[in-house]
Amino acid sequence: MYLLLAAHPQGAVLQELTQAGSPHPSNPEPRPVSASDLAAVVRDLERRPQGGQQPRWIWHRTQDWYPSLLASGVELDRCYDLNLCGNILAHSQFTAHTDYAVNSDKVTLDDPQQQPPRALQPPPPPPEQDALFDDPDTGFSPRHSLEDLREEYAAQQVALASVSPEENRRNRLQLLLAAESAGAMIAAEMQHAGVPWREDLHEEILAGYLGPRPPVGHRPAKLEALNLELRGLLNAPTLNPDSPQDLMRALHRNGIEVKSTRQWELKESKHPAIAPLLAYKKLSRLHAANGWAWLDAWVAGGRFRPEYVVGGVVSGRWASRGGGALQIPRQIRGAVHADPGYKLIVADASQLEPRVLVALAKDSTMAEAARDQDLYAGIAAKGFGGDRAKAKMALLGAMYGATSGEAGRLMPQLAKTYPRAVDFVERAARAGESGGTVSTRLGRSSPPPSDRWFQSQRSSSAEEQRRAESIARSRGRFTRNFVVQGSAADWAACWLAELRRRLRTLHAEGSGRAELVFFLHDEVMVHAPEHLVDAGIRAIEDAANAAKELLFGPIPVEFPVSVAVVDSYDHAK
Repeated sequence: MYLLLAAHPQGAVLQELTQAGSPHPSNPEPRPVSASDLAAVVRDLERRPQGGQQPRWIWHRTQDWYPSLLASGVELDRCYDLNLCGNILAHSQFTAHTDYAVNSDKVTLDDPQQQPPRALQPPPPPPEQDALFDDPDTGFSPRHSLEDLREEYAAQQVALASVSPEENRRNRLQLLLAAESAGAMIAAEMQHAGVPWREDLHEEILAGYLGPRPPVGHRPAKLEALNLELRGLLNAPTLNPDSPQDLMRALHRNGIEVKSTRQWELKESKHPAIAPLLAYKKLSRLHAANGWAWLDAWVAGGRFRPEYVVGGVVSGRWASRGGGALQIPRQIRGAVHADPGYKLIVADASQLEPRVLVALAKDSTMAEAARDQDLYAGIAAKGFGGDRAKAKMALLGAMYGATSGEAGRLMPQLAKTYPRAVDFVERAARAGESGGTVSTRLGRSSPPPSDRWFQSQRSSSAEEQRRAESIARSRGRFTRNFVVQGSAADWAACWLAELRRRLRTLHAEGSGRAELVFFLHDEVMVHAPEHLVDAGIRAIEDAANAAKELLFGPIPVEFPVSVAVVDSYDHAK
């Protein structure tokens, strides 16, 4: 059952659709629902599926609807996020020939290293449910009418149906759309559940690093002590080390000729002020990013609830909006602590991107090396005389385009031993250098260059030609990595969706609730009752195997998952 949900001046409106997007012939009329009744209506439809199938909810954005439903105690099984799916279909090479893609606005890149979000403008923060249903007397008009959304869904289904079945492309793209939509639900559910966070432990950690909590507007004691030390060493009694301009002037007056205050550049100087300056910068970052102000703003009721942005990076990786959810520093991971009677199951996919490259390239020699738990050691044994460090440097250089230095010198040996893997990323790089696009395993494609990029390639002088070649190589490095990082994101999206399904099954069977509470690229965290830990580990591992099968079929490449069961996050690694 496909149910379209749209905002309406008096509340919401539901309409049952066929899979193709037209009104269902047995129930073609829209059904208005008041704001106060929406949660109950949705709950009833979820509990009483028609024809034995859970409804698939179709809406503009999951964040517009699902958070408020979760707050009302309503959990959904499936959805189709028109905004996320439309972004994929607009850019995918699989649909490039369709009217949908031709007529869609494209995100283009001048500098691929910028990695902008897939949407030109990020969506606003999710509104409260009441904000969706303003008083009709105010003249409120929904931004997207029921007809708008129905036409959009139908157009997307036409584009999907037009994808060539060659190489199973249509099924792969369909899988990506389902996984992306599931990811949107998971993001909302993780925000609702929150990361278990002990405020008292966070306070203790901050006190250990920075000293007692200072009054608002004052530096913590240890930062102030370092500041006073720096003022003396640099003979700068009014120095403010938080001001880059002030700091640079003080450094230059003392003969420290640096062009920036980056750590690697400061370390080149032997001046006695460098050590306390580096210590100050490290503690200052902790204070600014995750200090007391962050704790007050982002942690409440023992939970950290950030907002995740699914597909927030062009490769398909997630981003976050506020709170730095994807950058929890090691210093404060001890504050991420399981509730009494619970454990944190922290799992990460070992060496995910190199293993994805093996699968993409169908490099049987590297696949044999990848059967070991340590892929780099396996590669080293076959081509680098057992030197793991060199094997890792060479493989990462191939994926990221490091063609100079030690990585560049190791490349010929890697290409000789593993020609298919190296050729795969080289072809992706050449496509990017020529202004082409590349696609992930499931069909997410890189944004095309802008018109300005193409203009830069039409050089007339030797200097312009050198600059054009540099710009082209930069794009080649981007597309080289895009196919690997993006396909790893495809795998991770399927891993998440499969894990969610298995955890929901455990709950439905009455075993208890284990919740996904955190995700970072190739790592998940499940907050589980102690009696569900073994079942949670099996769910994580089975979901990883299922993701491999979904993307690549029965291939001889392993995707091992490292699992740690801990009370606090700092003990996981």
